[in-house]
Amino acid sequence: MSTTDPAPGANVATLRKARGWSQATLARKAHVSLSQLSKMEIGDRALTPAVAAALGRAFGLGMDEVLGRASVAADEEQLLFALRSAMRDYDMPEHQDAPDGRVTAGLEAADQCRDAVDVAALLALLPALLRDATTDAHTQNTASAWSALADVYSTVYWLAARHRWMDMAELAVTRQRWAVEQQPNPVGAAFAARDRAGTYLNFGAVERGLDVVDRAIVAVQSAPLSPVDRDLAVGILNLRGMTLAGRLRDKETGGREAERHIQSAWRAADSVVRDVDAHGLTFGPKNTLTHVLATRVDLGRPRDALALTDDLDSALEGLPPTRVAPTRINVARAQLDVGDRDGALESLVEAFDVAPQMARIHPMGRELLRVLSSLHRRSNPQLVRLSRLSGMTL
Repeated sequence: MSTTDPAPGANVATLRKARGWSQATLARKAHVSLSQLSKMEIGDRALTPAVAAALGRAFGLGMDEVLGRASVAADEEQLLFALRSAMRDYDMPEHQDAPDGRVTAGLEAADQCRDAVDVAALLALLPALLRDATTDAHTQNTASAWSALADVYSTVYWLAARHRWMDMAELAVTRQRWAVEQQPNPVGAAFAARDRAGTYLNFGAVERGLDVVDRAIVAVQSAPLSPVDRDLAVGILNLRGMTLAGRLRDKETGGREAERHIQSAWRAADSVVRDVDAHGLTFGPKNTLTHVLATRVDLGRPRDALALTDDLDSALEGLPPTRVAPTRINVARAQLDVGDRDGALESLVEAFDVAPQMARIHPMGRELLRVLSSLHRRSNPQLVRLSRLSGMTL
């Protein structure tokens, strides 16, 4: 299988060959099984996040370079340039204020694009929205205005992280943290910490990310917040914490740390009762379930993950595509791990159908497509259709 943007496992082979290393050399440097590496490179086994992090350390590269950065269409390059320019001008408001309500409307539109995984539309609106929110924050200098600016930067982080544009992702979370610090905002600070921990996740430095999460939880618990706001902030941080714990190389430690965050997240979700949207994110019982499922897969417990899927349609009902599609991909990972190739393909189809643009940028989705194509070794209409969605050719 070949593509302009290679799937992660194929990209590893390219990186290894560029260094003139044998598979045995890379396996030794990364402390992974030679058999496992060989299968990942040829497409008989999916490259997992934990192994990708180990390979990145061996290469001396970040996870973005191991998994491969997602490219944008030629006509979107100017939008990306405009977004970077707006981030550079973080302390330089425009001379003319944005009309009343435009920032709020822009954030609502951005949230809708993000929830629907409409990355093309999101990239189109972010440069102007960021400039409007920057001007609004500097002009009004209120907690709500600075919080809105922080939310825009959080959305920029989300877009950058999805494409593995790690320089932009790191700058976005730095700007996000700066914005929430302009006025007292404990909940905003918690969400900023959640995104900062995400940059460590994206670079494979999960231990550091867990430190960020734990420090932020301590800060939230001592902040003057209502019980609802405290549970929301702690819950969001726990979701990030369990994801980070699932990626720890020592799975015994990972399981213990993940369980700590899982139990705390469930307690917070119980108090929230139903899933709510805040600062561009969703928290509640349903989204907690999706994160627990993903963590079980990352910990190498696919059967435990699949045990949560008895009524998955109901469990996902009401959640946005940005949560539904990755969950279907994680189910596909678990199914593939237990040898259910047909079930994995069906789950992957469901993921790409609910969020078609994710097919081009989600590294695990692309990796599963490559592996399923290799394992089926025959023409399959569903695989052909997914290859067209993803831009990958069989």
